[in-house]
Amino acid sequence: MSTNVDARGLACPQPVIETKKAIESIDSGIISVIVDNAVAKENVTKLAKASQCGVVIEEKDGLFYLTITKEQAAFDPVAASPAKTVYLITQNTLGHGSEELGSVLIKAFFFTLQAGGEMPAAVMFINSGVKLAIAGSPVLEHLQTLSSKGTAIMACGTCLDYYGLKEQLAIGEISNMYAILDRLNTGKAITL
Repeated sequence: MSTNVDARGLACPQPVIETKKAIESIDSGIISVIVDNAVAKENVTKLAKASQCGVVIEEKDGLFYLTITKEQAAFDPVAASPAKTVYLITQNTLGHGSEELGSVLIKAFFFTLQAGGEMPAAVMFINSGVKLAIAGSPVLEHLQTLSSKGTAIMACGTCLDYYGLKEQLAIGEISNMYAILDRLNTGKAITL
């Protein structure tokens, strides 16, 4: 079976959403996706890989053509296991009130989190929270420890752009709202 998705001109996260619908609509086959920017290409590629599909990319005349191959799904014992905790960090301090106290608390939170027992599946940063994943962050060392123990570190690309920090990202991957929402839906979500 073959499905086509023309995502030219669609803003983030629409290309990912349309591609996900196409992947879910078939048991196996080929999905051909056209996008017109590198961010959409990267986000659709991440979705394809996360969906355990093969992906081949061709660039022509400023457009990206992605050929996604979906095989018949096999039972995945990891996917069937209980959901792990995911954290959504919405600001670069913890709590409301004193920023100075909030800065102390966020450092204590990440120190305790990385020193604890079971590691979270993901820590995701949005809004001013992305400032914690950049070079010079007061919690960078703790995030590196979490990452080395298998925790996914994700920073919202739109938020990094808004604050002009994309080039300073020091840990994790640049993500998008679709991927963040997907993680929130598949884990035990805690928002700070």
